[in-house]
Amino acid sequence: MTLAPPSRAYDLQMLDRAVDRQSDSGWAFGLPPGITSEQWPLDPVSGYPLMHGFTLLLPPDYRVHGGGIVALSFFAPALDHNDGGPPYDPEFREAIAALPAHPRTFRMKDVLEYEYAALLLTQAEYDGAFATPPEPSNLATFERPRWLAVGGAAAFDELADSRTGCTSKLFARPPRAVLAENRAIVAKPRATDPNAGKAPRDDFRHRGEPTGYQPYYYYVGGETRRENFRLHDWVKDHAQNHIGGTMRPCQALPEMSPFYVEFEEYFGGYNFGGGNAQLDFRDMKFDWACG
Repeated sequence: MTLAPPSRAYDLQMLDRAVDRQSDSGWAFGLPPGITSEQWPLDPVSGYPLMHGFTLLLPPDYRVHGGGIVALSFFAPALDHNDGGPPYDPEFREAIAALPAHPRTFRMKDVLEYEYAALLLTQAEYDGAFATPPEPSNLATFERPRWLAVGGAAAFDELADSRTGCTSKLFARPPRAVLAENRAIVAKPRATDPNAGKAPRDDFRHRGEPTGYQPYYYYVGGETRRENFRLHDWVKDHAQNHIGGTMRPCQALPEMSPFYVEFEEYFGGYNFGGGNAQLDFRDMKFDWACG
């Protein structure tokens, strides 16, 4: 199926309450829906379950994998297992890769060789019961990740200040120390985004031709001096977490399709060194950079 480029981008807001799946657009932290314990992706570095970051109900114009795929769940290494680069054990990775998996599991690596995963979900799966994390692989030798004891939200609240450049003081009330504790996500169309439906490109040309993609900034008089740097008015009300449209990475802009989500460390609890990340859910690419 070929989906026409979307005409809108969507800001994502994480609320200080649990998800209502009848009206919200997904949730951060907590547990993924509609999969069995055996289908939960394991971390090929530690042998423990990857941590559920968020589950996102895609707007209809971003359902690039067909109308039957309405949502995705994103998984990442535990915050306390992600610091300085993993040990590399090919046999261990192969053993984990040979285990049963959800039929629409996509695995991605970052530059440090840590592994992430995205699961594409049907409506029945999105509406399904919260999953139970599997037992860790019997090959696991790491210390048990904190999120498996108290849940992702509480673990991030405890560990973020010491492990990442992101402050954890984003909860109006302390998260409950339970695995299912989540925070609702709501999506709202951006009023103005000239890059909606366009593939982000850092040089704003592709194969020598202009892409039509506009940077979120400009330099007064066209002179690239620090004091001349300005933000366009149309970008000033854009949320940091969003689907499609104008990308604002902390470092170089990765080339992705128009079907991507950009998110911050607190949007599910990660260690991006104070930076942010981008997930292209059409081509299944993932990138992050320090702030």
